[in-house]
Parts: sequence; C-alpha cells; structure tokens
Amino acid sequence: MADFRPVKRLVVLGATGSIGCQTLDIIRSYPDRFEVAGLAGGRNLPLLTKQVREFRPAMVSFEEEAPFDPGPGHTVTLCSMEEMVADPSVDLVMVGTVGKAGLPATLAALRAGKAVALANKEVLVMAGAIVQETARRYGGTLVPVDSEHSAIWQCLVGEPGNPWPAIRRLILTASGGAFRDMDPDLFPTVTPEQALRHPTWQMGRKITVDSATLMNKGFEVIEAHWLFGYGFEQIEVVQHRESILHSMVEFRDGSIKAQLGVPDMRVPLQYALTYPERWPSPAAATDFLKLGSLTFEPVDARRFPCLPLALQAGRSGGTYPAVLSAADEVAVGRFLDGEIRFTDIYDTVAEALDRHSPITMPGLDEILAADATARRFASTRAA
Repeated sequence: MADFRPVKRLVVLGATGSIGCQTLDIIRSYPDRFEVAGLAGGRNLPLLTKQVREFRPAMVSFEEEAPFDPGPGHTVTLCSMEEMVADPSVDLVMVGTVGKAGLPATLAALRAGKAVALANKEVLVMAGAIVQETARRYGGTLVPVDSEHSAIWQCLVGEPGNPWPAIRRLILTASGGAFRDMDPDLFPTVTPEQALRHPTWQMGRKITVDSATLMNKGFEVIEAHWLFGYGFEQIEVVQHRESILHSMVEFRDGSIKAQLGVPDMRVPLQYALTYPERWPSPAAATDFLKLGSLTFEPVDARRFPCLPLALQAGRSGGTYPAVLSAADEVAVGRFLDGEIRFTDIYDTVAEALDRHSPITMPGLDEILAADATARRFASTRAA
C-alpha cells in the first residue's frame, strides 16, 4: 500500500547554528517527508546562502544588510522571523536561535497556532509564563528539543493526565562539562578553548560554556518547570558523566522511567520533527557491553555555583529569570571574546541579580526592560 503521509513544512530559525544544521541534516535524509518553507540565519550569510540554494525555501531572514542571491531560477521573500513563522503554510517551527533572539518569533508562532520545537532555552527561562499562556490562548504547541526535556517527554508518553498526577519527581542529568574534574582553584585561569572542549556533546559555543558552568542545567530546570508544570522541589539534578541516560521520571509507586541513548542531538531533534512516529536515525547504536557502567554523582555546588544561583532565580520568579538569562548571555560572550575570566561569568550574573529590583508578575514589556538593564550592566561590569 502506498504511503500517503503529508509532507511537513518547516521553518528553521538559527539555521546556520549547531541545532539548525543538525535539523537540516535530518530533513536532508527525508526529502519526501519534509519541505523547508523558511530559513533564518543571523549573520552567517555565506552558509545561509548555501542552505537556501540546496533547500530552496520560499522565505529567508538574516541580519546582515547585504544583497542576497538565492541562486538561479529561485526567488525568495525576505522577511522577519516573526512574519516567517506566522505564514499559513507552515506546520512546524524549529527555534534553534540562542538567547533573547528567539522570544519574539516563538510568541509569533504560538499566536499563529503553530507547533514550536523549542531548542532555545532562554525563551522559557525569560518568559515561561507568557509563552505558556500564549500557547494556551491561541492553540499553539510547545515541543521539547533539549535531550533532557525530550527524555522526560518520551517517558511521559502514554501516561494519563496532564499534569501527570502520578509523578513524584523529574530527574535531569548533567555531564559536568569540561571542568568536572579540574581543581576549582584553577578556574580563574581557564581559557575559552578549554571551556569549549565538552567531554560528550557537540554543541554551539554559548551552550557549551553554559555546560561548563552548569548554568545550562539551571536553565533546564526552569524550562522543565514551565514545560511540564511541576514545582522546583519536584525537579532534581544528578551528575552523569557518560551522557547516556538523558533524564528520568519517578512515579509515586516507586517506578522510574528513563530514556537512554548515545549523546547525539539528532535523536531528540528527529523525535521532535516526527512525533508521534519514530523513524530510522543515523545515530550510532548504544553498546552497553562496551559502556561497562553508568555512574551518578551529586552536583558539587563549590565547583558549579551557577546552578544554585539559577535555581534561586527560578524559584524567585518574576523578572529574576530574565535578568539571569540576559546577564549570562552577555557574560559568556565577553568570556569567549577574552574580555573577562571564566569565574567572572558567575560574579557578573550574581551581581546583576543582586542589583535587580524585581517585578513579581511582569508583562512582556517589563521582562524585556529587565533584560535590557541586565545586558547593560553585564556589558560594562569591570572584570
């Protein structure tokens, strides 16, 4: 019998970044199942041009003020990301941007009732309440992409209820990043090159540094709170060096479900694109005999002070998470540019939070104002 499954039309935001490129790898493997309706690529115009000429989307967005040549015989509409994601022909939006840049487009897609595969952590960290309310009001859908949140989502498939009343806790795993075994007294001397050597994952620069500070895991706890509706007291973090077990769900009867697999972002990305189906993946099979063992350890707060800092901002709520996200984004950028030390990332974010006068139930304008103030402070704080 012929297979008449409809083609899914995608917009990929952050197409030239790590998530975007891996998303396009999956689409490339299934040309009869996906059509690229739009690509947004920031400032990497050469790579974006190459992608447009291969996938031939109708819509393109980029930040450079430069002429754009989509190739012979192909015409594109140059538009904003917000216009692109709201196009009536679009079925799913992959948000692979980094930082605040993903928030307006995510809200625009949800207001248009789209399914949004969210790989941008900062969107829910900054404005989780507003994002979820927008999805509820307009019928949009949030699809987890992070390996940890995809793991929880997969563990919950088939469980009754939403929120799931039988859940006791969510357990997120953390590899520990590049400095999990380094003496913390040496942290002030580490270089960006060292911070970017993640032991198990291949990711973008910003998220790799956030993994080295474990700020990334704090963001993920806040994300999990908004995605799955559980309090911070029900979300735990354990260190798991092998990055094979991606997260767990413990139920009130004592049963635990876990999702396991090789550390390859193409697996959760493909699940987000193909749900509820599972298609063959290029990811390597997990060989448990070669693995030998899986280890779990508590997180060392002295080594990773950014994690408790992020959790406190998440519990405090209001505009605190927006300040957390903004100050971290700027501080990580300054570290990568060689302007500040690795340990200054924590100091910058902590001081930005200390200086902040919070708003308990902010609207979008107040969140963006808090974000802007934190960015100004983090940009000018002396190392």
